Formats: sequence, C-alpha cells, structure tokens
Amino acid sequence: MSKKVSHQYSGIGGQAVLEGVMMKNKERYAVAVRKPNGEIEVDIQNYEGICPGLKIKNVPFIRGVFNFIDSLILGNKTLTYSASFYDEEEEGKKTSKAMESFLSGLVVFVSIALAIGIFILLPYFISSYFDNYIQNRSLLLILEGVIRIFIFLLYVSGIGLMKDIRRVYQYHGAEHKCINCIEKGRPLTVSDVKRSSRLHKRCGTSFIFFVMFVSIILFFFIRVDHIMMRVGLRILLMPVVAGISYEIIRLAGRTDNIFVKILSAPGMLIQRITTKEPDEDMIQVAIASVEAIFDWKQYLFDTFGYEIDDSWLAEEGQELSDEDYVEDEEYVEYAEDGNSEEGYYYDEEEAEAEYAEQGYAEQEYAEQEYAEQAYVDNAQADKEEIPG
Repeated sequence: MSKKVSHQYSGIGGQAVLEGVMMKNKERYAVAVRKPNGEIEVDIQNYEGICPGLKIKNVPFIRGVFNFIDSLILGNKTLTYSASFYDEEEEGKKTSKAMESFLSGLVVFVSIALAIGIFILLPYFISSYFDNYIQNRSLLLILEGVIRIFIFLLYVSGIGLMKDIRRVYQYHGAEHKCINCIEKGRPLTVSDVKRSSRLHKRCGTSFIFFVMFVSIILFFFIRVDHIMMRVGLRILLMPVVAGISYEIIRLAGRTDNIFVKILSAPGMLIQRITTKEPDEDMIQVAIASVEAIFDWKQYLFDTFGYEIDDSWLAEEGQELSDEDYVEDEEYVEYAEDGNSEEGYYYDEEEAEAEYAEQGYAEQEYAEQEYAEQAYVDNAQADKEEIPG
C-alpha cells in the first residue's frame, strides 16, 4: 500500500519571460532563454531586493508590500534581459547602469499606476454610474468587485490571443510544472514534468485574485461619503491589501487543508487562462532554469528520503503513453488548440500508487523494478540501465 505524497514546499518560485523562464531561490535567480538559434542561454545573478537587510521586511503583512515591489522590479529586469535576444536593434547600443536603473524604475512606476487605474479606479467609476439605480451601498461595493474581476479576466483573456503572449503563457505552464514535479517528489525530467499540473497555489495569478477579493472585503467595511476620499482610500489602502494577500498566498503554498483548497480554487481556475500546456522545448528551458539555482536531487533526498539513480534519467525523453499521463490536481485536462494531448484523469492516490510501483516513492521499489524489467538476458554480465 503506497502512502499518499502531498506537495512539500520547496522555497523556489519564478515567472515566465519572453521565450524563457526565470526561477528564484532565496537571493539567487536564473533566467533561461531559448535563443533564436535554438540554444539555451542561462544567466545566474543575485538579487537581494530593495532595502536589503532591513528587519521590517520580515514582519508579517509588511513583508508582502516589499515582496510585491521586488517581484515587479525583478520581473521587469528579467523580461528586459530575455527580450534582448530578440531585439534586432540591440546590437551596437549600450545603456549605462544608471540609465538602465532609471528606466527600470520608471517602468515599474508606470506599471503600478496603470494597474491601479485599470483594476482599482476604473471599476469604481463604472459602478458609480449605478448610484441612481442601486441605493444599497453594500450592493454597489459588491458590484464594483464583480466589475473588477470581470475586467481582469477580460484583460488576461484578451492578451492571451496574441501569439507572443500565448507562448509566454506556455512558458508559465512549464514553470509551474517544474515546481509541481519536484514538490511532489518526482525526478525533474521532461517526461515527469509533462505529467505534472500546470496549476500552482503560489502563482502570481492567484495573488492578483486575492488582491481583488481582499479589496472587496476591506472597502466593504471602510466607507466614506466624499468621492475624492473614496478614490484616495482605494489607492492608499493598496499596500494593506497587498500585505494581506501575500500572507494568504504564503499560507496556501505551505498548507494543504480543505479551507486553503477552497480559498485557492478561484485563482487556480483563472490560471487555466494564464497558463497553457508547454511543449518539450519549453520544458527543457524551465528545467535548465531550475537546475541553475536549485539542487533538486538533494531536495528529494532531504524531503522524501530517496536518492536519484542516474539510470532513471537514462531514457527520460521517451514518449508517455495515454495511461501514463497524470495530472496532480483534481482536474481533467483537455486538448487545447493542438498544443497538448488529451489528458486522462486519475485519482491522486492512484497516481501516487503508480509512482510508488515504478520506484519513485522508495529506493527499494526502484531496485526491485530494475531487476524485474531489465532489458538484457540473465546471461549478460552487465545490466542495461532502465528509463526513468
């Protein structure tokens, strides 16, 4: 009888960039990009964030504000780096460090301003047109929240129609699949990543949903009559909203109880828009990014108690059969615009039992399978390595 293996927090996170993936582990991050010539370029850097060493950055609810700003700065930096491989006019042009920092800060400022304008202020002004029809202030606040969520869904769906953004969504899926793969105790190979879920509870998409959800509740209890005060409060309270939302998603990434699953469900559904099934080339890029800053073999040994035998990785590139395709989450994957095969749903316990039988849960199982499924005759002196 196999034991059900739940997600174990790994501490790594990341984001999709143009034709690549950025992965971050503590202060180290790596950006892996598939260059136009097909090669994978990996850049490893350190990023300590704004105000490094400041103790207040570790205080609950306050740390979320710093993390949000850091993610915007690092996200813009890594996006710029990945885009440099596809900028035909980049050659021969150099930008000073000071100018680069200034432009990066400017982009972050404009991004925050646009986000507040589109997702905070615009829903308020649209809902205010219903003042003459809806006298109940509570209903107007709920309507404002619904409009905010609708605008966000329209935005992520609309930009997803663009070819380049759709590929970014695929790399986003590859990033999630890699993290899910190792957090479920599976070797980080293309075949194992492919069978992992593209949805993850710590995703930035879920964070944005929590921001919208928390803002509805917060604005529901903090009310003023003057229109300028309402607008001002919505802007001034955004750091508070971000801080609360960060704590929720931080809890979701470390807890697996029924309450957290219910709370995370809407964000996971929205991720079906912002992530798409990646191809093998994209998965290889994501794996390269992970391996540059994270020792996943040591993590599997420390967390799940078994070592990775290189023989498991010998032929990891083989195609999966229909019966092998398993989703981690309790969802059924369907074919999406020809980018993925139709998924086959398994109960999670059944999926983990399959892994245990194949030797991924315990080293003893691996050795037993190796003996039973050897590809050479007993007369051969050397046993051939089996695929992972």
